[in-house]
Amino acid sequence: MEIAPPELATELAFLRTPGALHDGAAVECIETHMSYVMLTEHHAWKLKKPVRLPFLDHSTLDRRRHSCETELRLGRRFAPSVYLGIVSINAGPGGLTISGTGKVVDWMLVMRRLPADRMLPQMLERRAATVEHADSVAELLAAVYQHARRAPWDGASYRSRLRATTQATARELVERGAPRADIDAILASLLARLERLADVLDARVAAGRVVEAHGDLRPEHVCLERPPLIIDPLEFDQDLRTLDTISELAFFALECDRIAAGWFGQRVLSHYEARSGDLVSPQVIALYQRQHAFTRALIALRHLEDAPVAQHPRWYARAADYLDHARGTPAG
Repeated sequence: MEIAPPELATELAFLRTPGALHDGAAVECIETHMSYVMLTEHHAWKLKKPVRLPFLDHSTLDRRRHSCETELRLGRRFAPSVYLGIVSINAGPGGLTISGTGKVVDWMLVMRRLPADRMLPQMLERRAATVEHADSVAELLAAVYQHARRAPWDGASYRSRLRATTQATARELVERGAPRADIDAILASLLARLERLADVLDARVAAGRVVEAHGDLRPEHVCLERPPLIIDPLEFDQDLRTLDTISELAFFALECDRIAAGWFGQRVLSHYEARSGDLVSPQVIALYQRQHAFTRALIALRHLEDAPVAQHPRWYARAADYLDHARGTPAG
């Protein structure tokens, strides 16, 4: 649920005030499920929403500060020139200030604002993205993964987590109205694939291929500057962002395919394999892509909770598309 203290409205009004932020008034406020992002000419200022949800808790000042600190650490791995630091919002005798005196009432993550025309979807749309860009993204990912924290699990524990997550996803999809027969069939297929690949997955865990990754590697999070940058890591759950590197890249390839840019995702995946020496079978990639599609179908249906009724058809269609991918039979 969302917790909306009276102070939140005051903070948002303050952040839009000319001179409140260091490089001028906010020119745009973007509201996401978990944050408000105030955009100025050169920076993006992220204020975590004071929400408590099933998968995160930002309801206290300390929790929001910890979330900012975690995102700063994770973001600097993929985009050190973007994640600049954390600032406080202070309440003093003269009102609210940024990094001023008085009581700390909130925390913000400060980032360099990226050029919209260099984001991957925009580059793909105008056919400006190249094979060289894809290779540079793969090089960045390979470098980050090489030094990332390894999973604390053995192979059996890793597979147990995948199995439990897949089963929980299936249950919630049915609870949210997805046809039980379809979901049961997809679930059975995924669990059978997981069982057939048990030895391969165990070997990947033992080889250190399951790491603290990005956790939400989608085209809209990639900026094709030189060198490339990847933003918005999944900061609120270490377990969720601890992934097989090929799982993360398979998800990225899936998301590229969904925006008719499958060549880019496939190139990133193949160049990563060549760069890292981590060659896997198509069966492993297919398992991971179908698992991610299954999860994304659920995330689409969760959006129905707070989306305007007029947007419901969009989310139903997105869920259906992801379920097609989970079956291995995407439309088109």
